[in-house]
Amino acid sequence: MIELTLDDETVINCYVVGIFEVDDKEYIALLPENDERVLLYEYNENEGVIELKTIEEDEEFEIVSEAYYELFNNEEEEEE
Repeated sequence: MIELTLDDETVINCYVVGIFEVDDKEYIALLPENDERVLLYEYNENEGVIELKTIEEDEEFEIVSEAYYELFNNEEEEEE
């Protein structure tokens, strides 16, 4: 679980669903407590410091979303 501070300074606790790579960049999928929406961010870890960057481009977000659903929905289906 990690603590995420939003742009409006709201702090939420999130479960880490997974870290995955798309086009040589790493992304992280987060699931906030008491929420069913998955949040996707560009992920970078440098010397133990985690940096999350908002995905600004619609096209990039679409590609990352598709990769997330392909990776993690397939895992859920296999578990069932």
